[in-house]
Amino acid sequence: MRRVALIAILLGMSWGTAWAGDPPCDKYPPAKQTKCAAVWKELNQEDGPSISQFGLAQLKRREEGKINAEQHLSENMTFIKQSTQKRLERLRARMEKE
Repeated sequence: MRRVALIAILLGMSWGTAWAGDPPCDKYPPAKQTKCAAVWKELNQEDGPSISQFGLAQLKRREEGKINAEQHLSENMTFIKQSTQKRLERLRARMEKE
């Protein structure tokens, strides 16, 4: 039960960061924003399994006492920021092809 809750929190934090007002698509002209939003959604779906896998690995390390709550949160936030940045780079590359 705790694992499911943690995964939901991690995914929620990641999706929340990724979808916060759709800022990645705001910089594109209105005609391209719909395409951008679709690509952004695809990228988030593609990365969902790796985000979940990371969350499960973190939970296992926490339960084993290898990391404490502060380290857990810090590593999660770092992972979320890095994975979001990678998605933004992939979004830019895909939108350049349009």
